Amino acid sequence: MDARLGLSLVGMVIGAGVLHAVWNAIAKYVDDRLVAFALMGAVSTVGGGVTVAVTGLPYRAAIGYALASAVLHLGYNAALMNSYRLGAFNQTYPIARGTSPLVVAVGAYLIAHEHLDATAVAGVVVLALGLMSLALSSGRLTRSDLPAVGAAVLTGVAIAAYTLVDGLGVRRAHDPYAYAGLLFLLQGPAFPLVALWRRPARVWRSATTVSRGVTAGALSLVAYGTVLWAQTKAPLAEVAALRETSVISAALIGTLFLHERFGARRVGAAVLVATGIVLISV
Repeated sequence: MDARLGLSLVGMVIGAGVLHAVWNAIAKYVDDRLVAFALMGAVSTVGGGVTVAVTGLPYRAAIGYALASAVLHLGYNAALMNSYRLGAFNQTYPIARGTSPLVVAVGAYLIAHEHLDATAVAGVVVLALGLMSLALSSGRLTRSDLPAVGAAVLTGVAIAAYTLVDGLGVRRAHDPYAYAGLLFLLQGPAFPLVALWRRPARVWRSATTVSRGVTAGALSLVAYGTVLWAQTKAPLAEVAALRETSVISAALIGTLFLHERFGARRVGAAVLVATGIVLISV
């Protein structure tokens, strides 16, 4: 595994973060989020099944990690849906994504025995601070914000957990694509089954909901498949930190398409994020 992040790898992980922000924005603003996540699960099931048919299963040592990650991903999706129900996109998304990098860095040090140099550690810390600053850019949190913030933090912890599990699992697979395919196949069916049970047939006839759900699912597969591949090439904490630059994309999406305010505080937070990226990638 190459310990340093090349520019092409940095660009691919940041690009994956952009795709991640886009699919989250789509999922947030679909009228029925359960159906949206069900459609994403259907895409995951089909994409994972096709991939495994081509690549075969990963090595046996990686299968347990894929199973554990599938369970964690289901918890992550449930927490994400709840955070979007309780709070605004430009608040919950940055908190969820900002919680993860430091947790991953500590976990990678304790579990994967990755020893980052001082510059990379500083980059992870500065990046995480920038992400959290974006979340708090509108000012102090109020009591009414606490449920959304709690759900977003829980989402971030789930992100950190599956990132660590997948980072260890994909390195034990003979092929990152085989691991990704098995993971997508395992996690995919749960939400479609729940939605088929809880939603009437008429909900599924909305062309807008179906197209958005399928689009979000496809973007999700490409984004996380890229991250899994990157985790075989570079330290987990650095990949996780770079991926979370997606909050900048989310802020821009909120400004340009959702008409959310992008004030001076967010500009300062974005500068912190950019500084963290530079420190990680040098």
